[in-house]
Amino acid sequence: MPLSLTGRFRSAVPHEGKRATVTDKKSVFIKTYGCQMNVYDSDRMSDTLAPLGYATADSPENADLVILNTCHIREKAAEKVYSELGRLRVLKAERAAEGRETLVAVAGCVAQAEGEEIIARAPVVDMVFGPQTYHRLPELIERVRAGERPAATEGKAPARPKVVETEFPAEDKFDHLAAPSEAAVRSRGVTAFLTVQEGCDKFCTFCVVPYTRGSEASRPVERIVDEARTLVAAGVREITLLGQNVNAYHGMDEEGRTVGLAGLLARLSELPRLARIRYTTSHPRDLDDALIAAHGDNSKLMPYLHLPVQSGSDRILAAMNRRHTAAEYVALIERIRSARPDMAISGDFIVGFPGETEDDFAATMEIVRTVDYAACFSFKYSPRPGTPAAGLADQVPEAVKSERLHRLQALLEEQQKAFAERLVGRTLPVLFEKTGRLPGQIVGRSPYLQPVAVMAPSSLIGEIADVTIEATGGHSLIGRLEGEPVPARRSA
Repeated sequence: MPLSLTGRFRSAVPHEGKRATVTDKKSVFIKTYGCQMNVYDSDRMSDTLAPLGYATADSPENADLVILNTCHIREKAAEKVYSELGRLRVLKAERAAEGRETLVAVAGCVAQAEGEEIIARAPVVDMVFGPQTYHRLPELIERVRAGERPAATEGKAPARPKVVETEFPAEDKFDHLAAPSEAAVRSRGVTAFLTVQEGCDKFCTFCVVPYTRGSEASRPVERIVDEARTLVAAGVREITLLGQNVNAYHGMDEEGRTVGLAGLLARLSELPRLARIRYTTSHPRDLDDALIAAHGDNSKLMPYLHLPVQSGSDRILAAMNRRHTAAEYVALIERIRSARPDMAISGDFIVGFPGETEDDFAATMEIVRTVDYAACFSFKYSPRPGTPAAGLADQVPEAVKSERLHRLQALLEEQQKAFAERLVGRTLPVLFEKTGRLPGQIVGRSPYLQPVAVMAPSSLIGEIADVTIEATGGHSLIGRLEGEPVPARRSA
């Protein structure tokens, strides 16, 4: 999934930042690794804990409960978690010496994949729960607290029972999650993520998602619309629909009919104050005619599509079990651009998949040149325990993977820069999200998801305004509000 957010902290309720004491209200600190869906899950954990009296701490040092919401997609993900748990072990002991309790939980995909192993390797952890069971968080906390607690020895946290919940429950977790408060939604800004689909049935040979998130499941249409309505009422102007394979969405409406993603997008576009809709991440096999047509017909659907291909070699695509060819992928892109000529495409690539030859890699470079990406995410292949590709014998040497990745990223960077430069001189609608780094500056997003910085009043945050793009700045754009005078040039 795109837009890696490793280490991002999400909060539901603003925190005053004072140091916690034993008499303070309970507080929680959530560290979020990985993708947008983990950000969404962290927000919902905060919403679930709020009725229990948990405010949001600004750091682990000030938290009674610390949750690491983990990701298993990228290389060394588990090692990063264990490194963080080592720091939390010291912190927990320090707080215990001061008479303050700290619960430590590991959530998300690493938790789902490793389960009891986390407890064995890191006894500091009190709870381990997967992405399908975090709705039980209040119950899990109660189970930990209900056990016998021997008195703490000096400098050490008290022993307590451990709870591991990594089964896939029969009930739908979304039926049990607390609704976010208006204050919580407002604190998160004018854009929001909304999970509509989870799991994947594709079983790509490199991927752990089917094992950590389960099979494909879609939320009912009305529940999604209701959640979106709550977000919009609290000031959200743009919603990104999330799913491991979001374009496989097939939810039921109130009349018992199956609705695809295009139909769901149409329903959401009826919300008056909702200005923009996006969705991610998609699989080429599930990009149907209705969804392609929606990009031409639905004015609220942004002209930006993340469509991973992973490789340009048919031989490697077959080994990955992608179930499409390079030519089929390119044909899809052509159809999408026919429906929406200004469509920007982003993608994912894996370099050095087992057995990849120089000819295979050359095919990847060729498909990049053919598609001409506006943005991309590229990674060296790294084995994931339990996946079919991890056991393949023909692993590519690390030095070869690194050299190929360097070449690929140079080409992708060149394309991204060229795309941004083509926007200079154009006027784009920008949704402003926050203040910028400079005094008097605000930052928003273009329809193509790029950050756009302008000098303008903060009263425009939450609004969409036309901006003339004047320059590029790395991976962002710099512009001025349409109608504002052009600054006079200084004489030499």
